[in-house]
Amino acid sequence: MSDAERYHRMYPISWDQLHRDCKALSWRLMELGPWKGIYAITKGGLIPAAILARELDVRVIDTICVASYDWQSQSDKVTVLKGVVGDGEGWLLVDDLVDTGKTAKAVREMVPKAYFATVYAKPEGRPLVDAYITEVSQDTWILFPWDSEPQFIQPIAKSAKTGE
Repeated sequence: MSDAERYHRMYPISWDQLHRDCKALSWRLMELGPWKGIYAITKGGLIPAAILARELDVRVIDTICVASYDWQSQSDKVTVLKGVVGDGEGWLLVDDLVDTGKTAKAVREMVPKAYFATVYAKPEGRPLVDAYITEVSQDTWILFPWDSEPQFIQPIAKSAKTGE
């Protein structure tokens, strides 16, 4: 299934909103600590993990590096590029989003005792995480601030006249 068929909505996230949502997640996670460390799932989990590390005063951060989606080839194969040692007990596992759950399942198998938190969750993947802040529909593409840049857009009235 192509992205055009899969996604019918766009949900743009600003840097400010991402920071607020990560802070809200921190409040939920605060009482569950202290944490031995944070595993950030790359690449999307890096920035949320940095914000959570600051807010929760966690100094040890490691990465679990996976390649799970290639928008050009439409491949959904999960490839582990770098794992970690241990079962994750006492660790916080962080990603930006749980979507279909393919990445989440693979990482959960690697660190089954880690507490898994994402900032955003979609219905198919939601049961695989322990905490999240915002749920969006499965057919929504979340546009993260690191995947976009501000640009001029024609006013609606002008684009309607030209058909753009």
